[in-house]
Amino acid sequence: MFNGRIIRSCLSVVVLLALVLSGCGGSKQEGGAASGQGDKVSIVFWSAPNPTQEKFWRTMAEEYMQSHPNVQIEVAPIPESPSSEAGILTALSSGSKLTASENIFVGFGAQLVNSEAVVPLDTLPGYDELIQARKAEAIVADWKYPDGHQYILPLYSNAMLFAWRMDILKELGYAEPPRTYGEILALGEKLKAKYPDKYVLTRKLLLDPNSWWERWFDFFILYYAASDGAPFLTGTEVTADRDAVMKVMRFLQEMNQRGYVLTNAEDAFEQGLAVWDVVGPWALPYWKEKYPELKVGENVVFTPPPVPDGFPSDKAPKTFADAKGVVIYKHASEAEQQAAWEFIKWVLSDPKHDRQWLEMTGLPPARGDLTTNPEFEPYLKENPALARYAEAVPTGVPPIKHEKFVELHTRLGETLMVPVITGQKTPEQAFDDLVAAWAEVLR
Repeated sequence: MFNGRIIRSCLSVVVLLALVLSGCGGSKQEGGAASGQGDKVSIVFWSAPNPTQEKFWRTMAEEYMQSHPNVQIEVAPIPESPSSEAGILTALSSGSKLTASENIFVGFGAQLVNSEAVVPLDTLPGYDELIQARKAEAIVADWKYPDGHQYILPLYSNAMLFAWRMDILKELGYAEPPRTYGEILALGEKLKAKYPDKYVLTRKLLLDPNSWWERWFDFFILYYAASDGAPFLTGTEVTADRDAVMKVMRFLQEMNQRGYVLTNAEDAFEQGLAVWDVVGPWALPYWKEKYPELKVGENVVFTPPPVPDGFPSDKAPKTFADAKGVVIYKHASEAEQQAAWEFIKWVLSDPKHDRQWLEMTGLPPARGDLTTNPEFEPYLKENPALARYAEAVPTGVPPIKHEKFVELHTRLGETLMVPVITGQKTPEQAFDDLVAAWAEVLR
């Protein structure tokens, strides 16, 4: 998950300067290095600063180099000083040997694209075949930039789900969690009547606009469900589904006004203080270690985001996807870029490698066939909680694609979320103010 530290988009100027000084293309090396023939070539691949992801890429690199002796791959974690995004920008501005990396989400990707720091992957040989092999045509559609190119190859997609405390819901007479806003508000009445000290939803940072990344997990997850994935921003124009925004904000406002939301407790869901929370797959190992009494499929169940009343019951709601992918950097030489691409294709074209990724990291690969490809069936059968996230991958929508992602999300909290939820503004007034605020940022 994104670490939440603020990276200002003005740093892209540093990247652009470095690219100009290096001539963008670097020194050219000819030959068949990618296939193990011709001159030797060395590449540097940075993994996410996560031990399991670093281990995966080291394993892949070692295996690849055995059959490609002319390619040397150095795998290292992205420096986190003060964040992985800043670590990458520093490397690019200092003329580092960095060739490719993972851990890129589309907002930071926009910064790299606008700085002309990354290679358009859809122009490289075998791109279409790789996407087809991963059954990812629908997934990559949401990763396309305004110029029509694909600069990030989706690696994993945490399509976010909501968790429900079914043990408590059963005490209230529920056989399954509520699905619509109206049903959730009705649940709140029953919950408060029986347990006055319990809450429906726990969101500690709901009213903190400075924790801008939390808008992914409280606003956008509900907005994408209510709007069927309608883009909130297209290029520099706000194209949000206004009606969906109104429904989401009225729901959150009423939840808060009725006292159904808890915003000042850690692990409120796990401890049974709240019955509903947004949960990503990274929570599963934490639960296993600290809250082993939580059993997914028994006292906890996962569902897609709730939807407004009247939403078609046969339609799978869209959700926010905490998703990241792989890029290749332009300042690398042509031979290095080619070698990196051949390595990435080799890794991500084989579902056995994706199964290894899933087993080692617990992060669902960005594939469209996770629930139908027999390669994944045994593992998902043994891990039914993770299987729910695999099922949700096709419904995941990535973040907005703009380099000023920090400012935009901060304004969304300041101008829309906080004043509406606390009753200071109507949703209509706040949304108009947000459109004006975003226009100022996007100028």
